[in-house]
This record gives sequence, C-alpha cells and structure tokens, in this order.
Amino acid sequence: MAEQTLRTLMRTVDVVVTAAISPAAVVAVGIADLYARFPLRVGLGLGGGAISLSSQDTGRGAAGTRDEAITQAVLVGALAGVPFAAFGLLFGRPAIRLLGADPHTVALGATYLGVILATAPARHVALIAARALQGTGDTRTPMYVNAVANVGNILGSVGLGLGYFGLPELGVFGVGVSTAGANVFTASALVAATATSYTDAGFARPQSMVITRQLFAVSAPKVAEGMVSALAEFPFNALLLAFGTSVNAGFQIGRRAYQQVTGPLSRGYSVAANVVVGQALGEGDPDRARFEGWAVTALGLATVGVVGVLLAAFARPLVALLASDLDTIRYGVWFARAYGLSAPFLVVFVALSGALQGASETRVPLVARASALGLFLLGFSYVTGVLLGWGVTGAYWGVALTNVWMALVVLGGFHSGDWATRAADMMAKRDPDAAGE
Repeated sequence: MAEQTLRTLMRTVDVVVTAAISPAAVVAVGIADLYARFPLRVGLGLGGGAISLSSQDTGRGAAGTRDEAITQAVLVGALAGVPFAAFGLLFGRPAIRLLGADPHTVALGATYLGVILATAPARHVALIAARALQGTGDTRTPMYVNAVANVGNILGSVGLGLGYFGLPELGVFGVGVSTAGANVFTASALVAATATSYTDAGFARPQSMVITRQLFAVSAPKVAEGMVSALAEFPFNALLLAFGTSVNAGFQIGRRAYQQVTGPLSRGYSVAANVVVGQALGEGDPDRARFEGWAVTALGLATVGVVGVLLAAFARPLVALLASDLDTIRYGVWFARAYGLSAPFLVVFVALSGALQGASETRVPLVARASALGLFLLGFSYVTGVLLGWGVTGAYWGVALTNVWMALVVLGGFHSGDWATRAADMMAKRDPDAAGE
C-alpha cells in the first residue's frame, strides 16, 4: 500500500503540474494515458501470471519452478514492450487526433505519448519483477525501489514541467521525461535485486514449456481484461468530450482524486489476497485459502468503503486541490462522488479478483469487467446521456453501476467456483518430473 500510495501520488502530481500549465495539457496527458494504459495492462497481466505461480510455488517450496516462471515472465514482458515503443514514436500524433482533440492538444499529447511509450519495455519489466517478488512474500523490496523512483519522478515532474529547482521549464515534455526515467530506474533496480542474493527469488534458464503454457494461461485473461478496460476508455472519453472539454477534464480530475485516496489501499488488498490465497493453496490448504480471500475482502470493505464515503462527502475541497478551473471542478466533484459511493463495490471486485488470481483463475474477473464496461460504462452512459438526454449525469451513473456489477459477478465466482481444484491441477503439472514434458 505504501508503494502504491507513492505511485498514485506521482500520477496526482503530474495532474496538478499539467493543470498548472493549462486545461489543454490536462486533457492531452489524459488522452495520451489512454494509450499508455495498453502496455500497462500487458505488464500487469504478465505480472499477474508471475505472482500467481510465484506465490503458489513459494507456498509448496518449489524454488526452481518459481524462478523459471519469473524469468520467463520478465523476458516476455521486455519483448512485448517493443511494439508499444515503436507505436508511440511513429503514430503518436494520429493516435491523439483520433479522439477528436484540437490541434494544440494533439501536439502536447503526442509529445507526452512518444516519451512515455519509449520506455514500455522497462515498464513491463518493472511491473512483472515487482509482482514476482511480492508473490514470494517480499513486498518491501518493490516498495523501496518504487519509493526512490516515484520521489524522483515527482521532483522531476515539478522541476522539468514548471521550471523549478533550477531546471529548464519543458512543460508536458518534462513531465513525460520524468516518468520515463523512473520507469528505467525501477526496472534496472528490480532486475538487479532479483539477480543477486538480495532476494530469495532469482532467475533460471527457461526450459519448461509447461511453465510457459501456464504463464500464458493465467496471464492471457488478465491481459485481455486490461485491454478491454483500456479500449472502453476511448469511446467513453469521446462521449465525455462530446459533452465538452471541461467535462472530460473533470472526469480526469475526479477519477484522480478517487484513485489517490482509495487506489493504493485497493491495490494493496489485491496483492495481499493474491499472495495469501496462492501460498495457502501451495501448502495444500484450500479451506484456509477461501477464508483468507473473504478476510481480505472484509478488511477492504471496512477501510476503502469508509474512505469512499468520506470522499463523496468532501469531494469539492479535494477536487479543488487538483484544479482551478470552475467548470472542471464542478464536473470533477460529481465524478469523484460517483467513484466514492461505489468504492465498497469496487474494493470487493479488486480483492476477490486478487484472491482468484492467486488460484490461477483470471477468467471470472475478465467476464466481470468486460460485461460491466459494455453494459454500463458505455451502454448505460450513452443511452441515458445521449438518447434520453440526461447529459453527463448518465456518465456519473454509468461509472457507479459498472463497479456494482463487477463486484456481483466476481463475488459469485469466488463463492461458487472450483478454483482450488484448478490451482492444484496446475501445480501438479509443474512438479519437476512433469515440468520437462
């Protein structure tokens, strides 16, 4: 949670810095981040496979297969980042223009996107290595590395973005350079920590196709879930832009306010559920794994749920800290309230998704998110906002109902699914005798 707090704070500072530059800069970075989420989702998906196998093999004392799974995931992640880097450098401008932004916003967004995506391979490696270490129970090493990287990123964004600390004022380009530098540093430090005796985990020569298949079997639905989420952002942002630039800027600010106060907690619970469920299954105790999943979810409700309600109550002063434009603040407050009031449902989804991922079951969260985005974030928002004339109010409801639906679907999957048997079968196939098949 500490690690995620710093990461989220870094992104929040980026929003504050770009808001100080201009509303167009906020929209430009927000649109560019839509594309930047694609490599993020791939990295998180592969990291999901790495943490799942890592936690299970740690629980059963299978260090060899664990280290090989980590190695394969890191290598695949680095290679998968290359096409994203090429896309950012070659197609940044038409990609931003595709969403209907004005020429000034297009220029700013393309600059930021090109810089960010250039380090996509490093971002993948950083995400995968961090989650692989977390799967072993080591959540401190990723925290230490990311703390240094994110503090440096924050100082760099303020310095290079606005010209403080004697640095040149580079605007949006400077914000992008700071983030790119942090990506490279994080990847290098985590790889070094894994390759040395600093951590229990290590690298091993890839040789088992069983591990390769399982890594992709667990990662593919997670990647697909992330891709669906990233793709849905495009029509949703286009819908908000149709209501006005201030509406879209308000969405970016309101969501950032929500993510800053609840995101680190939710993501921390997701990792915790993944690790404790995976290690319990590795130890051959499915009953304890089920209890751990429910326990983490209950803790999430007791904390994130309360924080979400407080966010809804105090949305205006919090949003006002991130933006100064009155229209942006007005819309941002209602988006923050929509996220805050539905936070209890979202933390149920996130925690139970982590628990299922610890059992190598990533298909249920995919179904939950894909159906929710199609039915509510896009379908409900468009029908009510455009066809029924609700305007941006339809989008507020679409955001909240999306979180409610995702929670209900994944709750049913965790309660009734046969995920413990699936995990046991996969672990049996990774045994040394079977791994060479």
